[in-house]
Amino acid sequence: MSDILLVDDDALVRSGLRLMLASAPDLTVVAEAADGAEVEALVDAYRPDLVLMDIRMPGLDGLEATRLLRARPDAPEVVMLTTFTTDGYVLRALQAGAAGFLLKHTRPERIIEAVRQAAAGEPVMSPEALTQLIGAVTETSAPEQLAAPDARRRLALLGDREREVALAVSHGRSNAEIARHLHMSVATVKSHISHILAKLDLNNRVQIALLVYRAGMTGATS
Repeated sequence: MSDILLVDDDALVRSGLRLMLASAPDLTVVAEAADGAEVEALVDAYRPDLVLMDIRMPGLDGLEATRLLRARPDAPEVVMLTTFTTDGYVLRALQAGAAGFLLKHTRPERIIEAVRQAAAGEPVMSPEALTQLIGAVTETSAPEQLAAPDARRRLALLGDREREVALAVSHGRSNAEIARHLHMSVATVKSHISHILAKLDLNNRVQIALLVYRAGMTGATS
């Protein structure tokens, strides 16, 4: 079971999210907030496992609220849920400590799955958000950091199935989606991702996606 705190200045959005999450027997919305300034007190009172956080709110916005929350030693995971993918929001959200970034028009079953993943400590990101993050990072990277031959050389260290998993990660797919797409168990997907991170000396899924992008291989799977 995972307890969720909803933070959004739009009461209709909060109501919709509450109804959506109520359909999942393992997820419980324990509290709501309309402003980032309310978050820390509600976290102290309810000890949620995860906060679904809007970005644009009056008073304290979601980015600053996330930064303050994640600076705490007992901080819950935070997933940014918003209509915006512009102006560097994705990169700023991850820098603030968010575990993921989803768009509000994401289909309900994907939001539920993403909440479960993030509550379990697995980063999540919509394909649109991942695309924007790649653009934001590569625009500010030095040309030598983007060298396709070097990226392809590093990916060549992977086995065939590991490469397939890496490509699927670059499309923003969750572990469950990768498992269905590649006809393997979720446990096997997790194992492959752990091996990929170790072999390539990477820290997270976003870095896997960036490496695949730099190798020019993002179009190799659908």
